Amino acid sequence: MTHHWPVVGHDWAVDHLRKGLVNDRIRHAYLITGVESVGKETLARAFAQALNCTHEDEMVRPCGECRSCRLIASGNSPDMLFSELDPNTGALKIEEIRTVTQRLALKPYEARYRIAILRDFDHAQPRAQDALLKTLEEPAPHAVLILLALTPDALLSTITSRSQIINLRPVPTPVIAGLLQQRGADPAQAELIAHFSGGRPGWAIRAHETPEVLEQRAQALDMLEDCLVQNRASRFNLAESLARDKLALYPLLELWQTYLRDLVHICSGSMHSPANPDREASLQRLAGHLDIADALAALNATRDLLGKLSLNINTRLALEVMFLDYPGLSRD
Repeated sequence: MTHHWPVVGHDWAVDHLRKGLVNDRIRHAYLITGVESVGKETLARAFAQALNCTHEDEMVRPCGECRSCRLIASGNSPDMLFSELDPNTGALKIEEIRTVTQRLALKPYEARYRIAILRDFDHAQPRAQDALLKTLEEPAPHAVLILLALTPDALLSTITSRSQIINLRPVPTPVIAGLLQQRGADPAQAELIAHFSGGRPGWAIRAHETPEVLEQRAQALDMLEDCLVQNRASRFNLAESLARDKLALYPLLELWQTYLRDLVHICSGSMHSPANPDREASLQRLAGHLDIADALAALNATRDLLGKLSLNINTRLALEVMFLDYPGLSRD
């Protein structure tokens, strides 16, 4: 499948949305899911451009050149709405959802549709999600709602059943490496960053353009390796520190998941290529002192906490519980 949308590695999703456009089967609500930086918002913005593109040929939309396409690309379209998380709690609050849906119900200023993109919708509590139901049950004819979430697990069934779900999978490493080479990276660096990315084009682009991203990754993995040899008191001190920035926990724990998944593969004797090849020596050392049950317990604990972060939990306590399931804990 070939297309001209500014989306990398999700051809099937683009093809699905294009068919809806060509056949005039536009849903009022879409739910795009996938890991952080896999391309959810990129796809949502490209779809918004296609919906409001004024090019006479439907197959050319989004043309990227008309006024509507340019306004959406620059973030200045009066008919595009975006939600923001509460900077203190990291939650998508009911007041924010109500504000967006009230504005979505208004007639478009100049475009074909008014489009709202609700980022991190899995950060919305059930009561906040309820505030969306009236919009889903009685949508304005000119309104399109696009929800973005890591997974649909934390969403009410009344939301998911009324939305067209598009689950974005990690993008293959060669595709990301090719993207980076197009952006000027040399082949060796492109291959390395693509491997580290875990199938996330957005992360790979940031790592290529901002070297600090790779340094932050190294520091985060150093933190995990240090944690695995610390005692309970030190781990609890780390939990206290990490709990101060709940939003930063999402990318941190997702990275730790890749490391722990590598550990599980090595403990099981799998020949699976590690997602963190630069840490292979330390992973092998760890695997020499652990069995697969220990590695799985740590991976599952990390995955469980990631799934709970959007809930109203005591973050520090949840981190402490997770660290108790990590291997290598000194019992002093």
